Amino acid sequence: MSADLDTRAIAILRRNDRGGYTVPTHGLYPFQWNWDSAFVALGFAEFDRDRAWTEIETLVSGQWDDGMIPHIIFHRDDPGYFPGPGVWATGRTPPTSGITQPPVLATVLRRLWEQEGSDPAHPRLRRLYDACLASHRWFHRFRDPMGNGLVMATHNWETGRDNSSEWDDALARVDTSGVGTYQRRDTGHVDAAMRPTAAEYDRYVAILQFGRDCGWDHRRIADAGPFRVVDVGMSMELLRANRDLLVLATALGDAAAVAELTARIALSTAGIDWLWNDEVGAYCSRDATTHVSSGLVTSASFLAFYAGVGSPAQRQRLLAALDRMTRSAVYLLPSLEAGSRAYDHQRYWRGPVWLVVSYMVAEGLAEAGETGWAERIRADSARLIATSGFYESFSPETAAGSGGPDFSWTAAMWLAWVRKGAGA
Repeated sequence: MSADLDTRAIAILRRNDRGGYTVPTHGLYPFQWNWDSAFVALGFAEFDRDRAWTEIETLVSGQWDDGMIPHIIFHRDDPGYFPGPGVWATGRTPPTSGITQPPVLATVLRRLWEQEGSDPAHPRLRRLYDACLASHRWFHRFRDPMGNGLVMATHNWETGRDNSSEWDDALARVDTSGVGTYQRRDTGHVDAAMRPTAAEYDRYVAILQFGRDCGWDHRRIADAGPFRVVDVGMSMELLRANRDLLVLATALGDAAAVAELTARIALSTAGIDWLWNDEVGAYCSRDATTHVSSGLVTSASFLAFYAGVGSPAQRQRLLAALDRMTRSAVYLLPSLEAGSRAYDHQRYWRGPVWLVVSYMVAEGLAEAGETGWAERIRADSARLIATSGFYESFSPETAAGSGGPDFSWTAAMWLAWVRKGAGA
C-alpha cells in the first residue's frame, strides 16, 4: 500500500508541474500559490532535490520590491480562474495578487538546507535567505499594528484558512454594495457545498477591490482596510519562521539580522498571550478593530506548539482542547471544533482536515515531547489518504475527500511526513 501511494504521490507532483512551479490541482487552481509551493518543495525533495529548490526560487521571483511575497503568481493566463490578474491589477511582472499568505517559507528553507548538510556556502541558500528576511521585515513593517509581534491579516485569503468562522464577524462589516457582478469559477470545478457561499465571496471581492482602488498601498490597507484581524495562524507561523531564519542568519554570520530576529522573537513570544482566550483554553484570532476574540478553537490554535509558545498550564489546556476534539472527530485534525458556529465537516475551512496544518501541528507536538498526539495526527492523516486519496481536504467525520482531487500539497505531505512516522 505504501509503495503504491508513493508512486501516486510522485505522479501527482509531476503531473501538476508546470515547469518551475507546481499548481495545487488541475483546473481549480491553475497558478502558483505561495504556501502551497513551500510545502510542495518538501515533497519534491524526497525524489528530486533540484526541483525542490527550483519551486521556491520560482516563488520568490514574484517578490515585490517592498519584500512582500504575493499569495498568487500568474505565470500564465488562464480564463478559467476568478479573480485573475486583470482583477487584481497590481501592475507587476510577472502578474501577481496584491496580498500575501502564511510565512512558512523560511521554515521549509531551513529544512531543505539541513537535509543537505547545513553548509553555509550552499550555492542556493543566500538568495532565498535574503528573500525570506525581506518578507519577514515586510510583515513587521506593515502587519504589526499593535507593535506586539503578531500578524494582522488584511484579507481573509491571506490566512490560508479562507472561510474559517473566525472571520465571520469582521467580514459582516464589509460593505458589498459596490461589488457589482462577476462570475465565480471555483464552483464549476467542485461541489458548491464544499466552497464559500455567494455572500461570503462578495465580501472577499469587496476587500480585494479596496486594495486595488488604493493602488495596493500596503500602509493604507493596513491602517484603513475593511478587514483587519490578528490571525493566530499567521502569528504562530511567523514566530516559528523567525526562529528558523535565525538559525540561517547565525550560520551565515549575518550579525545584524541575528540581533533583529532575536528581538522580534522575544517581542512575539511576549505578545502572543494577547491571543489567549481563557474561556476556551486556547489561542484564538482576535479582531484588530474591536479587539474581540473569536473564541473559536481551530486547528491553527494548536500551532502554539510549532511556534514554541505557551506556559505549562496553557499547553495542558490546549491538549485538553485537542482531546475534546476526539469526541466528535474520527480523524484529527479538524479545522474547526465541532459544535462551533457554522461548523460543517465538508465546507472548506469550517471543519475539514487539511494535512499541511496537521503536519505543522504534529511537528510542534513532537518537538514538545507530545509524541503520542503527534503520532495520532500522523496516523489519522495516513488513514485519510488510504481511504480517499490525495484530496485537498477531508471530512473529520467520514474521511471523504473534499475540494480538488490529486492535490499537490497532500501528495507532498504523504512523501515528506505521513509515510515516515511522527516527527519526520
